[in-house]
Amino acid sequence: MAYDADVIVIGAGIAGLVATAELVDAGRKVILLDQEPEQSIGGQAHWSFGGLFFVDSPEQRRMRIKDSRELALQDWLGTAGFDRDEDRRPREWAEAYVDFASGEKRAWLHAQGVRFFPVVGWAERGGYDATGHGNSVPRFHITWGTGPGIVAPFERRVREGVARGLVELKFRHRVTGLSSSAGSLDTVSGEVLEPSDAERGTASSREVAGAFEFRAQAVIVTSGGIGGNHDLVRAQWPDRLGTPPEKMLSGVPAHVDGLMLGIAERAGASHINRDRMWHYTEGIENWNPIWARHGIRILPGPSSLWLDARGKRLPVPLFPGFDTLGTLEHIMKSGYDYTWFVLDQKIIGKEFALSGSEQNPDLTGKSIRDVIGRARADVPGPVKAFMDRGVDFVVEKDLSALVRGMNALTKEPLIDEAELRREITARDREIRNPFTKDLQVTAIRGARKYLGDKLIRTAAPHRILDPKAGPLIAVRLNILTRKSLGGLETDLSSRVLTAGGEPLPGLYAAGEAAGFGGGGVHGYRSLEGTFLGGCLFSGRAAGRAAAHAVR
Repeated sequence: MAYDADVIVIGAGIAGLVATAELVDAGRKVILLDQEPEQSIGGQAHWSFGGLFFVDSPEQRRMRIKDSRELALQDWLGTAGFDRDEDRRPREWAEAYVDFASGEKRAWLHAQGVRFFPVVGWAERGGYDATGHGNSVPRFHITWGTGPGIVAPFERRVREGVARGLVELKFRHRVTGLSSSAGSLDTVSGEVLEPSDAERGTASSREVAGAFEFRAQAVIVTSGGIGGNHDLVRAQWPDRLGTPPEKMLSGVPAHVDGLMLGIAERAGASHINRDRMWHYTEGIENWNPIWARHGIRILPGPSSLWLDARGKRLPVPLFPGFDTLGTLEHIMKSGYDYTWFVLDQKIIGKEFALSGSEQNPDLTGKSIRDVIGRARADVPGPVKAFMDRGVDFVVEKDLSALVRGMNALTKEPLIDEAELRREITARDREIRNPFTKDLQVTAIRGARKYLGDKLIRTAAPHRILDPKAGPLIAVRLNILTRKSLGGLETDLSSRVLTAGGEPLPGLYAAGEAAGFGGGGVHGYRSLEGTFLGGCLFSGRAAGRAAAHAVR
């Protein structure tokens, strides 16, 4: 039986585009499949902030940040906490990725026209000891053009492959089976869905119009994770993170359903670390949703007062931007699935950024004028829209009215005005104290010692109850699904392994479907900026390895 292509790639997100681009460079014929319509090409990368993790970059050096491979690896391993027998491959991938991020990664992207915002961000700071979780220095580089800016060069290379007759794009093709012949996985079968003009990210029809079967010498799975499938998220929720939340927002569309992982597993693939996952704790309902339960993540500076459902401050070091999963664990063991930020207009104007390409039109549109205008605004336009229209926002001139508004948003009126006033007054008193024992105040002062944070990310220390800084603002924060950290186990050539640790002939995996490399390159926790980069790195490895293997 003849082959339809040299390689079949399942999933047209960023990992699939990178793998296909590498196969095209090697002169291989590729069929690229995706269940969604063509307008969703690029997958979740399109919606991303475009954050990338680099080590000792020119941007860091210009900001007077001293970084090194050794420090980055220390941070990665301290964050990952690898402690399982199946972590051997993920740890190999982690070391290889840090080498990539401190080596050719930036030059490789730069050569394709990718550029970066000059101010380096400092996300996921940790707040523990030197060998624990978090970034020791700022490493979060924002792509100029955000997610679309990182998708563009790889989509261009794939479409050049189409023009050369090397790539067939098969959208609306939903894979339901993988099978082998002559000892190698070489057959992909499934359903052809009816055509759809659904806009990017919106729900598309699942009406079946036909069936398909294609054969190739190799298959690469780049189908993404489970974040849009809340039933699967709950089924895989680990006990260490407490009880799964009753209410979850979705950081990804519903078609990010994780079903391809089960299909690969039934074909013999080893699926490991499925209980490791990454969900954000600062989710707000999108007032202008694109997909069902669409949530947006707040990327906060360090000054907001973070309170649990009863109005008590979260414990050290669970400050905004320090430890996502540590905060998630604390929240889910509290008996409630939401928390609060309490702040003022001075803080929100300087410290609130919203994740996502559509929430950052200045960066996405590559407009220097708009970036400058954003920096000068009292409150950036996208943030102001949430203040005015977001169901999770309460904006009031005085604390009594703020508490009434907060209690009106929840099933029970749990916030006591006198207690909240005491908390804020105590914090405000420490702002004036140069010898403060309040570690969040210490963290705010420390953040402002970094020029990047002082310029655009951290408000000058001030009293929240100062009327000149008002009005007061409360934001109800929800759990927002995002990434599965486990996935199909792979070696450094992106070959999928069996439960016995041997390569499953013909099958490769990359991106979130492979746990961003190895079946879980992040371990239990991640350093921000490494999801998108993990897709790039593992997609490149899969494309190059498959190109070398087929003839």
